[in-house]
Parts: sequence; structure tokens; C-alpha cells
Amino acid sequence: MKLRNFIGSVWLDAIALLVIGVIFIVPFIFILLTAAKTGPDAAMFRFTLPDNFQLFENIREVLEFGDGRMFIAMRNSLIITVVSITLIVLFSALVAFVMQRRRDRVAALASSIILAGLIIPPAVVPTIFLLQSIGLYRTLFGLIFVQVAFTMPFAIITLRAFMATIPRELDEAAIIDGASPMQVFLRVILPLLRPAIITVVVVSSVGIYNDFTSPLYFLPGAQNVTVQLTMYSYISQFNSEWHLLFANVLVITVPPLLMFMFFQRQIVSGMTSGAIKG
Repeated sequence: MKLRNFIGSVWLDAIALLVIGVIFIVPFIFILLTAAKTGPDAAMFRFTLPDNFQLFENIREVLEFGDGRMFIAMRNSLIITVVSITLIVLFSALVAFVMQRRRDRVAALASSIILAGLIIPPAVVPTIFLLQSIGLYRTLFGLIFVQVAFTMPFAIITLRAFMATIPRELDEAAIIDGASPMQVFLRVILPLLRPAIITVVVVSSVGIYNDFTSPLYFLPGAQNVTVQLTMYSYISQFNSEWHLLFANVLVITVPPLLMFMFFQRQIVSGMTSGAIKG
């Protein structure tokens, strides 16, 4: 019976690894092989080794294209991601703290609005009109505010679920010692939110960094290009340089991939810590 259970568990693990390999590893290998091919060879879209390996030459051409357009895109994406994540963590943690500690109709109404913001898709045209009216259309700060508004519902729900595991007795003890509500949040609650904050930072930063539609709608212009929009440079109606396109994809995929590899444990911990209570 034990041998049968062992064999059954091994088969389940093997099937799980096979599924993961097909879904995640195989596409990445295809991107890597295509990025290392010549133009005509890449246009065949074959899962084969390149006849002439030129991965580094293609990557160098991508980095040098358009007088270093990729570096401008990386700078813009870095600014948008870092500033957006900073504002998202700060505002979401404050909102989640108030909503979790209050049990009244206002908190219930706010929870419904936040849940609606997570479910209802954003309206593009009214958002463009709003940004134009306040003079932030086609600016990095305008897109940063858009990203903050779109991402805060997820961050608030994640932080609130984790905050539910923090006993209220800690708040009461700090208040008895003379701490104000802001001091309770900054000195007691915020340090305990580290796993959930790491989850929000990693997941949200990857989403903002990989966002294609928001920069396309709210940040047009050659100098406002982000890393995802650089893929347009190699696709046209009459000619497409697939080897450079896949090399471009490889370049912009490495940063979020490395982030997930380094913080995968913290992501799982932050996702599951609030699942017991809240």
C-alpha cells in the first residue's frame, strides 16, 4: 500500500512538472531560440536550433535601435513602476488599516466600491478626457496616477486580508501607551505587513512594468515610450523582423523574471497569510 501511494504521488508530481514545463518553460525556450536566429530563419517559426547563432548580435541591435530607444523606454518604465508602487503601498496600507479596524456602514460601502473597482473594467475615453482637463495627458505623472488608481483595489484587498491576522490587542496596547492612530499604523502595523507588502510590490510592479494598453492610450509620443511599446518597432504591414522582436521580448522579460525568482517565497507567504482570517 505504501509503495502504491509513493508511486501515485510521484506520478502526480511528474504530471504537474510536465504541465508547468509545457505552459511556462517551453514558450520561453522558443523565445530564446527565435531570438538567436537570423531574420529568414526566425520567420519560419520552427522550434529548432538556429542555423547561425546570433543572440548577442540581435540583442545589441535591439539596444542600439533608434539611438538607444530601449534605454529611454527602460528609464520611463522604471520611473513609472517605482513611483506608482511607492504611492500604491502607502495609500493602500492606510486605507486597508482604516477599513479593517472599522466595522460600520461607511467601511462596508468603501469595501463595495473597492471590490467594484477590481471587477469593473476601466473606462479609457473618460480617463483621457479627465487627464486632458487637468493637464496630465501624455505625461509620466498622468500615467502614474492611472496605474495607482487601477492597482489600488488589488493592493487594498491583499493588505486588508493580511491585516486581519494582526490582533487588535496590539493597537489597544499602543494607544494605552499614548500612541496616536498614525503612530499605531507606522510603528506597530506597518512593520508587521512586510510579507503582504512584498507581495503587493512584486505582483503590482510586474503588472505595471508589463502593461501595454495603458501607455498606449494615456502616454503617446516617441519620447514617452515604455518597454512594452518598443515591440512596435519591429512589426509593420509589409515587413516584420521577428528575430529582433523576440530579442526585444527577451530583453524586457528578464527583469520581472528575476524578481519573481528572488521573491517567490515572500509572494506565496503574503498571498496565504491572510487566508485564515478576514
